[in-house]
Amino acid sequence: MIEVSVRKNGISVSGHAAYAPQGQDIICAGVSALTQTLIKSIEDLTQDKIKYSISPGRVDIECKNLSEKSRTLVDSFFIGICQIADEYPDYVRIV
Repeated sequence: MIEVSVRKNGISVSGHAAYAPQGQDIICAGVSALTQTLIKSIEDLTQDKIKYSISPGRVDIECKNLSEKSRTLVDSFFIGICQIADEYPDYVRIV
């Protein structure tokens, strides 16, 4: 199960969906794509500074004092994650 935690000052994504074999898991791929796109978008499209760490099965993003643009990017990320969680509730949980 993938768990996604969105807090005031950060986002954590941890776990594996185990929906399909590694390399074929569309749920893991979708969550990874959204998460990595969020990080790159904040870095490339805003002046905001974030800290993050990426390791197998885990991403932690620390973000404080985000601009309106970055908050919109986080909101967009959250919409996408919620759509995946709604479609695959046995594999993704928002905590």
